[in-house]
Amino acid sequence: MGRRRTAREYALQILFQQEFSNLDTADALRRFWQDKSPTSDVLDYTEWLVSGIISRLEAIDEVVQSYSENWRISRMAVVDRNILRLAAFEMLHEEHIAPAVIINEALEIAKKFSSDKGALFINGILDAVGRNIDRLRKEMKERNNDGSEGQRSDEGHDPS
Repeated sequence: MGRRRTAREYALQILFQQEFSNLDTADALRRFWQDKSPTSDVLDYTEWLVSGIISRLEAIDEVVQSYSENWRISRMAVVDRNILRLAAFEMLHEEHIAPAVIINEALEIAKKFSSDKGALFINGILDAVGRNIDRLRKEMKERNNDGSEGQRSDEGHDPS
């Protein structure tokens, strides 16, 4: 399994844990890493994902909600909701990885942590987000005023 996939799976586990705890992000991360020895790039990407999602949760949920017909975020399965948040955040803020790659990664993670039905649900929503990603990125940049907040700038990193 690639380093980015590992980071995404770790981020999903941390987000899932935070759904059921009152821990702040720093405490949740500290507790999660206690029994793991990730490489620095896995740790950095995981923490970037988790911190970015938590700090922009409302905006990310608005994006997901706008493409999920007849499903409120609060009514989605916890795993599915967090896979959607993870992929939507990454599509919006990781411009060095094509949305199709991010969607594929999300579907692989859904197959592992959710169900076939969940993967289909996730695919439908993320496909719609991906088709509108340029407009959504522009709106997110306008929302952040200067347009740079949250963007990754490390050229040449492994996109998988």
